Amino acid sequence: MTEARPEPSDSSWMLRALAEAGLGRGSVEPNPMVGALVVRDGRPVGVGHHARFGGPHAEVHALAAAGPLACGATLYVTLEPCCHHGKTPPCTDAILGSGVARVVAAMRDPFPKVDGGGLRILREAGVEVAVGVEGEAARRLNAPYLKRLATGLPYVLAKWAMTLDGKTAAASGDSRWISGERSRALVHEVRGRMDAIVAGIGTALADDPLLTARPPGPRVPTRVILDSAARLPVGSKLARTAREVPVLVACTDRAPADRLEALARLGCEAHRFPGSGPVPILPLLEELGRRGATNLLVEGGGAVLGSFLDAGQVDAVDAFIAPIVEGGTHGHAPARGVGVGSMAEALRLDRPEVSVIDGDVRVRGTIPRPWMEASGALDEPRAASVSSLRGGDGAAVDIPGPDSSEPSA
Repeated sequence: MTEARPEPSDSSWMLRALAEAGLGRGSVEPNPMVGALVVRDGRPVGVGHHARFGGPHAEVHALAAAGPLACGATLYVTLEPCCHHGKTPPCTDAILGSGVARVVAAMRDPFPKVDGGGLRILREAGVEVAVGVEGEAARRLNAPYLKRLATGLPYVLAKWAMTLDGKTAAASGDSRWISGERSRALVHEVRGRMDAIVAGIGTALADDPLLTARPPGPRVPTRVILDSAARLPVGSKLARTAREVPVLVACTDRAPADRLEALARLGCEAHRFPGSGPVPILPLLEELGRRGATNLLVEGGGAVLGSFLDAGQVDAVDAFIAPIVEGGTHGHAPARGVGVGSMAEALRLDRPEVSVIDGDVRVRGTIPRPWMEASGALDEPRAASVSSLRGGDGAAVDIPGPDSSEPSA
């Protein structure tokens, strides 16, 4: 076996590979985003990323771009190269065939068909291998992939817009608009990368939203309405467009058969959960995970977001704070769940990012979760081996198909 320690320049090259990996966002799921960079004599000679589900992997693109210059070079890759036949041949074959002398991987791929096998094959063939360079950044990039692999559940992003005094609507329920035009355009970009968008029946009744990405993005998210009693009107925009963009009505035993039949005639699918209370969050996520969802956007309202928080199933936040004050004492707030007993128990965002969008303050960040911490334990900077859902045998599965907050359009 040939092992190597990371070199001082490895970090900067890996950051370039991570930026390349991000170009696949929204187009490769449920696969991970992967970028690769071939460096020879201190200069890049080939770069590539996994661009679409089922297509060639990042390493193949980068090696093809490098051509004969790959021989004796260093390959930087943001995830352990695969070593199994899936939708594409093993990347380890391409690497060994290219004559690359050294491979630096950001992180292990915990996919069982890889899980250290890729880098073990390379080491046993005499290739120098280092793993863990910019591993934390790689794990953040592919957090949705890691969660789905570890838990079977989609990664949940909570989005809301609110006033300076924390209101998502006026006392009347009116909320058009809290955030500005550019902020709303950014939300549409986020929607276009999702597998599903969740809203409550309160939002559906109050706002009659479409919940689509406009203009369309790389994915067409299923609109999921939490609607215990199947109250979604047959004349709603959601129901009337269900044959164009899928709608899944998540209901319980409270839903009358005739209401479900009327919605089904319009193309809405219903999934009934047992019981007569609210739609249970964890079983909902388990069902969406079975259907192949990797990324889920929760748009509101407050009771819906509160239920996701209470279930411990919000993984990231994207909040827009507008420079306006509403001033009321009503309860139109972003999250209305059980909450915590003290501020010491409140969730704190990890590595929050703050930006200003035409006066709106945008705050983004992730919430630390056990599955994320477990994945990091495998990737201390060292010479080691690693593991991917990418190129696996399973095909992507399309998902068929509250109260008021800032209206979802």
